[in-house]
Amino acid sequence: MTQNNVLPRAGLIRLPKVLEYIPVSKSTWWSGVKSGRFPSPVKLTARTTAWRVSDILNLIEQMANANNVSGGAHA
Repeated sequence: MTQNNVLPRAGLIRLPKVLEYIPVSKSTWWSGVKSGRFPSPVKLTARTTAWRVSDILNLIEQMANANNVSGGAHA
């Protein structure tokens, strides 16, 4: 992984960067935001939206834990 692909520990990131870590389409992402499955964005300007890195890190952790509980890891 190169330095540019490392997710910072704090701050805000835009959707293209989010989708590097959560491999879904834009339409699936927005549907998940609307349903509450994915975190809500922060509106920076009328045309600029971002997500808290902490929310994305929590989502990644939840997805990893769900995968392990559902049988993703075998003993």
